[in-house]
Amino acid sequence: MTINMSRNDLKIGVVGPCTAGKTTLINGLLINGYNAKQIAQEHSYVQDMWERLTHPDILIYLAVSYSYTMKRRNLNWSISEYNTQVDRLRHAREHADIHISTDSLSPQDVLDQVINFLESVY
Repeated sequence: MTINMSRNDLKIGVVGPCTAGKTTLINGLLINGYNAKQIAQEHSYVQDMWERLTHPDILIYLAVSYSYTMKRRNLNWSISEYNTQVDRLRHAREHADIHISTDSLSPQDVLDQVINFLESVY
């Protein structure tokens, strides 16, 4: 896939379960001149909400395991609630251009992987 547009014109959507690192990644992308937006797909039963609301040129899926969600933030939720979020993200995950498991990565590692991917496609 090659996209012919500037980094500021490229619409980037980011999805993933709570604590996957979406906000941190988006902030890093914005600082680097990218047009990135979080899509709160994990809270919606509308499977293609990510597409309806944003229709991104690039869709990034950040994954995080349940055990890491509990380490990163003191969430008051069960494995069942986590699995519900993962299920709600299924359609977005299937259509994402890149998947990154953030469990053992630093925020900078995630940002570097995404920027390397973005530079390879435009």
